[in-house]
Amino acid sequence: MQPLIYTSDTLLTTMHLPKYRPYTLRNFRQLPQMAQLSEEQLFAIEVVGRVLPFRTNNYVVEELIDWDDIPQDPIFVLNFPQRDMLRPQHFERIATLLRAGAGEDEIRAVADQIRHELHPHPAGQMHNLPALDGQLLHGMQHKYHETVLFFPSQGQTCHAYCTFCFRWPQFVGIDELKFAMREMESLIEYLHRHPEVTDVLFTGGDPLVMKTRILASYIQPLLDTELPSLQSIRIGTKSLAYWPYRFLADDDADDLLELFGEVARSGKHLAIMAHFNHPRELSTDAARAAIGMVRETGAQIRTQSPLLAHINDRPEVWAEMWREQVRLGCVPYYMFVARDTGAQHYFSVPLARAWEIYRAAYRSVSGLARTVRGPSMSAYPGKVQVLGVSEVDGDEVFVLRMLQGRDPDWVGQPFFAQYDEDAIWLDDLEPAFGGEKFFFQN
Repeated sequence: MQPLIYTSDTLLTTMHLPKYRPYTLRNFRQLPQMAQLSEEQLFAIEVVGRVLPFRTNNYVVEELIDWDDIPQDPIFVLNFPQRDMLRPQHFERIATLLRAGAGEDEIRAVADQIRHELHPHPAGQMHNLPALDGQLLHGMQHKYHETVLFFPSQGQTCHAYCTFCFRWPQFVGIDELKFAMREMESLIEYLHRHPEVTDVLFTGGDPLVMKTRILASYIQPLLDTELPSLQSIRIGTKSLAYWPYRFLADDDADDLLELFGEVARSGKHLAIMAHFNHPRELSTDAARAAIGMVRETGAQIRTQSPLLAHINDRPEVWAEMWREQVRLGCVPYYMFVARDTGAQHYFSVPLARAWEIYRAAYRSVSGLARTVRGPSMSAYPGKVQVLGVSEVDGDEVFVLRMLQGRDPDWVGQPFFAQYDEDAIWLDDLEPAFGGEKFFFQN
């Protein structure tokens, strides 16, 4: 693939720069590619899409999905709801209503009931809400001492929705399940009162769905205010994978890159926390060009993804992805375990297998790609890494480590759990050696 760094002039003369077009339940049947699917498959999309959010776009459909490999294609599964993403009883409840021609209000009421059964706020997110003068700040989370998450209210959607997304409650229209905030004054005052915070992470949804002028209204106050403890601004985004034209063709693409450059010139570190779930998302001219242009601003791109059945549960997929990310100048950061929410039953990989996949991929890449940490569970007590499987005094055990913790004293602490070949999450594990509790449960 030709060059890794592009200029705007080169792009305008050598690349087709499309306009963004979304596809949802309302119009996905208009896609010519849907003729390849059976009516049963189309109906399944409509059923599951009534519970879990569904949205894709013309770039994903035209440049990422391999329509000769349907329905197994990983990007197709990553975007289009599949029948087994709902439990059979949940699927049948919605399917029965659709077949009977039920009204939208009735379908929505049942869908909301199902959503509340899908653990919409994993890892104790509702316990992460900070307070200012006794008032909860519903658009922020502060779980780890050094990092505050901020949910800009205009950034609570995405260019396309991942079917595994643990933030799916942001997109389904239930206000009490959402995190969102407009008031930058509250964030700045909170930072003044909490000098332990060095990083602010803008998240969602995807903050880069916002127009640059709106994004700037959130970021600029952090640059204009004297906040000596603030070192880094992070932006969590899937746009490099799902709509790289955000940096190339959108009306305010140049303004966005200039904003990134302004952050870098201010002395703050700008980290783009990019979500890439499969190597194909890195393969297009548009994605590679966008990565090059973001890097030219002085921003650093760190990459992360969960390990997902049906998508990337083979070590060679991860090794290829990490190598390509390094070649493009990105920093592999995290391999996560699929969270205990939404369609976890569909995407989960047993922890023992997850470690085997991580180890096989890790040992096949150079040191530059070994910045990645995993497999990691973002659980209630913190980020828990599976270091491996070992035998101690004849007992097979998981060796684990706390990478981040609600209590900073937990960070870096190793611990052991009984080996369980079926365990997919921290809550499935029991302490090893006859212990009654893990250290973080006391």
